Order: sequence, then C-alpha cells, then structure tokens
Amino acid sequence: MPETVFHTEKLVKTYRTGGAEVHALSGVNLDLFASELTVLLGPSGSGKSTLLNILGGLDHATSGKVMFRDLDLTVQSDRALTRFRRDHVGFVFQFYNLVPSLTARENVQMVTDIAPNPMKAEEALERVGMSDRIDHFPAELSGGQQQRVAIARAIAKRPEVLLCDEPTGALDSSTGVQVLEAIREVNEDLGTTAIVITHNAAIQAMAHRVVRFQDGNIASVSTNETRVAPSEIVW
Repeated sequence: MPETVFHTEKLVKTYRTGGAEVHALSGVNLDLFASELTVLLGPSGSGKSTLLNILGGLDHATSGKVMFRDLDLTVQSDRALTRFRRDHVGFVFQFYNLVPSLTARENVQMVTDIAPNPMKAEEALERVGMSDRIDHFPAELSGGQQQRVAIARAIAKRPEVLLCDEPTGALDSSTGVQVLEAIREVNEDLGTTAIVITHNAAIQAMAHRVVRFQDGNIASVSTNETRVAPSEIVW
C-alpha cells in the first residue's frame, strides 16, 4: 500500500454568514498518498478549495481530524501551522502572486532564503522550463510563464506536497498545457504529492486518482488505469 500523506476523518467546516450557517465541508473522509497526483473536481461551492486550505494549514476545520503523516493539524497553533507550511507545502494559485518589482529569479529566492533545504532558484526555474527568462520581470512574461515561475517558487523549497488551486483557470488551453506539464514533471521527477483543484473535467485524464466533490462532500473517487500526458488532453 502507498504511504498515506493526508488522512481526513469526518472533516467539517462551517461558516456563519449573517444568521445562517454554510456547511462548506460535511464530514469528509479522504486519504491522499505519497507521490500521487490527485485531481479534485467539482462545481464552485462544492468544498474543494476549503479542503485544500485546511490541508495546507491555511484554515482550521470546525470539527473532525486532519493528519499529515503523524502530525494532527487540527490541534496545531497558528505558529506551528506556519512552520508546517514553510517546511512541507508548496502552493500554486490561479493568480500568480508574483512581486512585480522582482525578476523571476528573485521571486523564487523569496522562498529559498527561508526554506531549510532549498534547491537553487536557477534549478527550480530550469525544472519548469524558464531558464531563458530567469532575469525577466513579471510584466515581461506571458501568463503561462508567470504561472511556471509561481510553480518554481513553490517547488524550490523541496516540498513534500504541492497544492494547486485552479492553476490553469486564467490561461488558454495551449498555455494551460505547459503549466500542467510542469506540475506533472514535478510529481514524477521529484516524487512530490500533487493535489490539483479544477473545474475543467478534461484535466482529470492526467491524474492518478480523481476525487469528485458535491455539496461539501465526496461524491466519488476513481482511479485512472491509463493516464495521458497534458499535451493529449482534449480541452
């Protein structure tokens, strides 16, 4: 059996909006495994991003349990969760969040300067095919290039887990393929556990497993016997 990286048990997240309660997660039970690329699929409001934020230590569950290996995230302080994010997790979001006044190299170095065992910024950028744009500023890069710099920044600290929330949501299909290829290579070459949220059902074809969400809970989990390369995805 593959090693379990994340284990959630009866995970609940409830928000209060005015006088009403919104159940973003309603008792989610899920295991995510080492070196696996998992796609979380479902409509807006189904709970995917809420789950990702809790797994990444960006939010707290209302009840239930979240284990990262032997670490119970649900009982950690904010300071401890900050250390967890710094040491174990890389994030990639729909919008690139690059610092406009810094070059690609300098944006990646923001992470390598604080991580305990980072790779060089140049190596991270090379892994996502950005060696030739290393000294360019974000305004000089296309959307896909900026997203690949964001991925380089996320992997430069050698995270065990890469959490991606709609990484191709702001990109056209051809540019999105380049970004997905970078995520796939990180997963395969570095053994990084990758979890990708998307609304685009076509992207599920590249995953080891697909978890479908509906109304705050898991509707189904399926395994891909035959995965395709991002370039073969029919958008």
